Amino acid sequence: MQDSAILTQLGYVPNETLIQQFNHIKNNTSGYDKIEKHLIGLHNSLMPLHGYIAMSNSKDYLKIKVEQPNDELRQEALNKIEKFAQKFKVKLEKVNNKDTFYILGFDKNN
Repeated sequence: MQDSAILTQLGYVPNETLIQQFNHIKNNTSGYDKIEKHLIGLHNSLMPLHGYIAMSNSKDYLKIKVEQPNDELRQEALNKIEKFAQKFKVKLEKVNNKDTFYILGFDKNN
């Protein structure tokens, strides 16, 4: 999938700077090509639960963020993220005290 198409599906308006940032993220994410096709599906399934995938401004990774105030719906979103990681063997890094996860890449041992 083209970078600009992925960025658009994640809610960005692609420009040269964003495409360069996205390329850094792809190059920094181990096995990105193995998980790329599953990212938009997760993003779309999290949107109704106030969750989404975005580019991190502090690290060269995509991040998954849940901003759901309802505990039951927040837990549903977190369960979707956990199932996604297990099913597609994606290594995540949780941010302390936040419902935010960095997508580190494909982990064949996961």
